[in-house]
Amino acid sequence: MTKPLHVADIKEVIYSQEHWKLFNELRKKALKMMIPLVKAGFNPIVHGSLARGDVNKHSDVDIFVPRAIPSYKVELVIDEAGFEILKREIVMATPWQLPKAHIYIEENQSITFPLLEPKPLELEFYHFGGAVGLEHIKKDMRVPGIDKRLMLIDPTPRGHVESPVIKREAEAAKRVGVSLDIVRERVQVLTRRAEIGHSGIFIKRELAPEESFESVLRKLIKKNPAVGLRFKRK
Repeated sequence: MTKPLHVADIKEVIYSQEHWKLFNELRKKALKMMIPLVKAGFNPIVHGSLARGDVNKHSDVDIFVPRAIPSYKVELVIDEAGFEILKREIVMATPWQLPKAHIYIEENQSITFPLLEPKPLELEFYHFGGAVGLEHIKKDMRVPGIDKRLMLIDPTPRGHVESPVIKREAEAAKRVGVSLDIVRERVQVLTRRAEIGHSGIFIKRELAPEESFESVLRKLIKKNPAVGLRFKRK
């Protein structure tokens, strides 16, 4: 498990040719997945290392649609674009957090969308790590973001500069363009997770081919009322 760094120096990381090659390959995959979603009016984003540039061989290509959409519409776009769906699953980190649909095209390529309209802080979660849209990718742009070590990753022409976020939360929030609230929340969550270990996922339910996300979510709520807590939160 990646742990937050409480003490770290500011340092520059220079990318190798292999790194740039991997980054470009992953971005091409993201582009191919995003174009049909943009044409459908869903305005997807890419977040995390693929937005910042500090990718590695384990990096996922996760396309996030930042609003609740009937799942059949997303699946129709995927099908018409010629992608084959590997698996579908519903994930909830806790009973109070946003239920999300994950559609996997490959093991490390997925499209994620909320099954309930997200709150502002829930949307900021994706921008906390850095996020770019289709036009950013077409222009080969990278953006600052914060990784799981709680290091601010600031892109440079040769790679990136990384610096600690802990005790510099306000400065990091301003640089990334998110609220101080989301930075403080993620610092608290990631620091506690490192101290007590990963607490697991509340719900992770793979769907059968004939099931829809909405019908399965209703069944989950009926079976376990705690699943519906997020629906009652204002």
